[in-house]
Amino acid sequence: MALWSSLKEKLKGVTERWSGGIAGLFSGRSIDDAFWEELEERLIAGDVGISLTERLLERLRDEHRTKRIRETEALRNVFVEILVELLESVPGMGAPLRSDLSPSVVLLIGVNGSGKTTTAGKLAFQAKHEGRSVLLAAADTYRAAAIDQLKIWGERTGIRVIAQEPGSDSAAVVFDAVRAARASDCRMVIADTAGRLHTKHNLMEELQKVHRVVSREIPEGPAEVLLVLDAVMGQNAFRQAEAFNAALPLTGIVLTKYDNTAKGGILLSVVDSLHLPIRYVGLGETAEDLQLFAPRNFVETLLKEGKTDEPVQ
Repeated sequence: MALWSSLKEKLKGVTERWSGGIAGLFSGRSIDDAFWEELEERLIAGDVGISLTERLLERLRDEHRTKRIRETEALRNVFVEILVELLESVPGMGAPLRSDLSPSVVLLIGVNGSGKTTTAGKLAFQAKHEGRSVLLAAADTYRAAAIDQLKIWGERTGIRVIAQEPGSDSAAVVFDAVRAARASDCRMVIADTAGRLHTKHNLMEELQKVHRVVSREIPEGPAEVLLVLDAVMGQNAFRQAEAFNAALPLTGIVLTKYDNTAKGGILLSVVDSLHLPIRYVGLGETAEDLQLFAPRNFVETLLKEGKTDEPVQ
């Protein structure tokens, strides 16, 4: 899979609405009180969060003062390094799906509308494209549309989908998928799960049951428990992430619809608050648009867009 292909084009909307405004501050401006105040306002407005914004600005001010930085271009380069350091400080950032178990079970969790079903289909397509044998488990049994949608992905990609009737037990679907994978020597199971409101106690109990069923079949447990977050939700994504993180041992986050958000700072906030790695980012509708997260490419593209025509390698 080509990592971050056509990244500038796919992040164009985010750049123009959020990071473009921030990058513009680093272009020909005086580094004065007005500069710092405006940078603070734009970071907070972009869902970076007050606490993280204050710490980022404190660090940037220190670098400005100790290194006697006078040019905004040089200061922007320092800011890029600070953001990259923040993202890369969390282990597992941008790591591909774990595939060393037999089979490796990937549970996708999150609220309705976050993009779980589509993400399941995209990840399965990519796994098959990379030469892995994979099954899909339609464990969101509360939405008939989710089952049908996953079956469509299966038909398009030639991937087998394990499903039951709407209203069936989600854990039973995943159990069947694990058994089917073993019987066919399939190496990976990607399971779409139910996504009712994260405040619902029953949903968390159901997801914990799915996790227990997998752990009984595979001593190491699920290879991955990935939380799928809709980037457009902004600060609401925090409450979702906190609730799911308390219920299950998350291994990372898939951030979907990032190309449609005007508040690009949510990615920084999620990493800083939950200390969970961003594994994949959704930058469009096709399977190839779900890409492994590359911190440096990501930050440099956002903050240097419009300032250089050089491609991001």
